[in-house]
Amino acid sequence: MMDDQNKNLILAVALSMLVIIGWSIMFPPPEPPQEQATGEIEDQGTSAPAAGEPVADAPAEDTPDATGATGATETIDDLDEAPRVSIDTPSLEGSISLLGGRIDQLSLKDYRESLDDDADIVSLLSPFGNDNAFYALYGWAPGAGLGPDAVPGPSTLWTLESGQTLSPQNPVKLSWSNDAGLTFHREIAIDDKFMFTVTQSVENTGESTVALAPYGVLARHGEPEDMKNFFILHEGIIGFADDQLSEIDYDDVSDYAFDPDEGARADVTRVQDSGWLGFTDHYWMATLIPDTGDAFKSVVKYDERRDIYQTETVQRTRQLAPGDSVDVQSRLFAGAKEWATIRAYENEGGVVKFLDSIDWGWFFFLTKPIFALLHWLNVAIGNMGWAIIGLTLVIKLVLFPLAYKSYASMAKMRELQPQMEKLKEQCGDDRQKMQQEMMALYKREKVNPASGCLPILLQIPIFFSLYKVIFVTLELRHAPWIGWIRDLSAPDPSSIMNLFGLLPWDAPEPGSILALIFIGVMPITLGVSMWLQQKLNPAPTDATQKMIFAWMPWVFMFMLGSFASGLVLYWIANNVITFIQQYTIMRSHGYKPDLFGNIRASFARGAKSGDK
Repeated sequence: MMDDQNKNLILAVALSMLVIIGWSIMFPPPEPPQEQATGEIEDQGTSAPAAGEPVADAPAEDTPDATGATGATETIDDLDEAPRVSIDTPSLEGSISLLGGRIDQLSLKDYRESLDDDADIVSLLSPFGNDNAFYALYGWAPGAGLGPDAVPGPSTLWTLESGQTLSPQNPVKLSWSNDAGLTFHREIAIDDKFMFTVTQSVENTGESTVALAPYGVLARHGEPEDMKNFFILHEGIIGFADDQLSEIDYDDVSDYAFDPDEGARADVTRVQDSGWLGFTDHYWMATLIPDTGDAFKSVVKYDERRDIYQTETVQRTRQLAPGDSVDVQSRLFAGAKEWATIRAYENEGGVVKFLDSIDWGWFFFLTKPIFALLHWLNVAIGNMGWAIIGLTLVIKLVLFPLAYKSYASMAKMRELQPQMEKLKEQCGDDRQKMQQEMMALYKREKVNPASGCLPILLQIPIFFSLYKVIFVTLELRHAPWIGWIRDLSAPDPSSIMNLFGLLPWDAPEPGSILALIFIGVMPITLGVSMWLQQKLNPAPTDATQKMIFAWMPWVFMFMLGSFASGLVLYWIANNVITFIQQYTIMRSHGYKPDLFGNIRASFARGAKSGDK
């Protein structure tokens, strides 16, 4: 009959394998991005749809669409021919088109598309007319007494008033005047990372009071071609409004009901205090950030005819009497989702809940502190792989009291093994009596047979949280460890197929069936470390248990072979530290694990089975 210790061990193994198998089924590796057909954009210049009721009490009638201003038209040639102002910072390069004053060319200097030395740097924003165009627009929505042509829009050709290149030390200033006495200025400043500050001002030298509302727009033509389409990761619209975080998939936006006021499928939110709105990719993001404390209208819309997704922030309407002027400031984040940078914008820049723009998932209460610790270790050590090992050590130290009780209990159970065998002989086939006698023995000796499962069960949410951290956070992307491990967010690129690089042919493509079979060095190390950890205890006498334990390390080895190498590294480090803890604690309680004897016994049994 199977004793309670073996029952608990088998339960823990079954739970662990069930969770891993379930995770693999529910969250398969992301498929490689498919090329998306892109056609010509129809009707490049159309009248903008009505924006609806104003944010405040004054009527702001119209906001722009993604391609043209109210009552104005543009062509792709216009954009190509329009003068531009360069953007050059330590983190960004690109340009601003004076046609509309649009921020529409932006690349990230510190990030490349791949690990190849000649790989292009990552491009974030792209002008209208390009495949997957993505750009930011600013302007004023006309209110009572103003026609569409009285305010600057996406087709307005601005004049460069000052500044030749936008840099952290040198903002640029644009200007435009209409025929009704309104003069508009737009100053664009930038810091050394990813935050633009856009100050819009208007001066009324006319003879009548006018009403107008400042807006910001992010327009994205079609879904991104490089979307991961992975359930664990949110890609799409992200926003925060009055203590409420929203994550909206592109499919959800395209299912919105048609809003006649917005002229498209749309959802409108009135934000009273603070918020931000934009688009997030796996590692990159662009968000509109109105000033905190200034009410605004948050709009998410989709023009299905032209396949354009659009986010808008329309701030409250301003009444401008003759001789008056007004300044309105807002910000635009366009860059990499670096944890430290976004955290600084939240803590020091006043962008409320901005750190939640990183997708921390359901276990955010674990993923946030785990990543914070991992980040600090990486800063201190200077290598993300060693930081993961350091994180594993810290987690094991935190869980050490439970581990101590667990391994001490296992050592005590080993000491009780002779008494348990006697009880089996005395009770024979009387299972009820056997159970009662065993429970009495446990109580008398102060042993808890279930304590061995707790450390394993606690590892499950930690494992999932670390999986989320490694997959989602930018800091693991292209982060090297040692030698051939150049990207801890990707699977181990080595393979048995070419003897780990010794034979003159390439390893299988990641994600292929061959890659699942011909695994690399790290998954094999994982399997060996699990197997050695098993050998601290003699093999169970029950044939079923023996088979499960014999196969378990190698099943896990292949199951985790396609996971990110950073996660496999964590599991290997966890196994090694667990091995040391278990050996030391059991020795301190008088039980000396016969590691080499158990290994020899397993090979002897294997040889004997082969002879048969």
